[in-house]
Amino acid sequence: MSIAALGECMLELQGPAFGQLRQTFGGDTLNTAVYLARCGGAHLRVHYATALGDDSLSAGLLERWAAEGVQTGLVQRLPGRLPGLYLIELDEGGERRFHYWRGQAAARSYFDSAATSLEDQADALDALYLSGISLAILPPAGRERVLALMARMRARGAVVAFDNNFRPRLWDSLADARYWYERAFAAASIALITADDHQALHGLPDLASGVAAAQGLPVDEVAIKRGALPAIVGAHGAWQEVATETVSRVVDTTAAGDSFAAGYLSQRLSGVAPVEAAAFGNRLAARVIQHPGALIPREAMEDLVGRG
Repeated sequence: MSIAALGECMLELQGPAFGQLRQTFGGDTLNTAVYLARCGGAHLRVHYATALGDDSLSAGLLERWAAEGVQTGLVQRLPGRLPGLYLIELDEGGERRFHYWRGQAAARSYFDSAATSLEDQADALDALYLSGISLAILPPAGRERVLALMARMRARGAVVAFDNNFRPRLWDSLADARYWYERAFAAASIALITADDHQALHGLPDLASGVAAAQGLPVDEVAIKRGALPAIVGAHGAWQEVATETVSRVVDTTAAGDSFAAGYLSQRLSGVAPVEAAAFGNRLAARVIQHPGALIPREAMEDLVGRG
């Protein structure tokens, strides 16, 4: 099986403002791609589609993705451009605050060329994964091409998974975001929903309203994440709760949803039923939030990957 994740990876700085910082990298769909590669092993070929510059930092990112087993043949290198940058500050409870420098990031220009490697090779892929952030960073013409690609792949029976990851600051308005999200959900076969993001997107009064709205989406399969509360999976009126894993201490919630998506999709692409796939996604997310940063050490999850 083969899957492509589309989006943006940025350089990541961790630590307090004006204190010592640790440098690494991350981005919602890249995090998912790495965890997919770890979970899928030899049975799942994971590609990452994005744009980078021709600088040493971009070259370093490509080397690190390849070391994680992520295929980089769909990456475009744009002369004179750079990857984006973000800083994570954590509070005592492990919740994070992000600061971004991404306005001129190369990933925003992935669809500026007449054709991309992703579009050219789409017929050889079994699945496509993208997020609301993947759409948000692109200009309207790029979004149209993504939606056309989603429709083309779904029409031939490929899995098309859309993760709602809603970041208001990336959109011109709520109305604009709602327009593109509605079209993305219509083109997807699987929706991965963070309930409070769906609540914020639609201006709903509480989390329960966000869940109810997600359950009304016109998508064949929906997995709804509710933080520490049980996940909800199903579609069209048939829903089941899947308990989360209890952890003794939350260190960093970065990439909790990204790792859930990877765990869920890795299992679904292997033919595992949605409830069992969500249970594995919950186990992986619980492991991730006990470590700092978006990508935890590989050895910290080897026992989970071995169990599947």
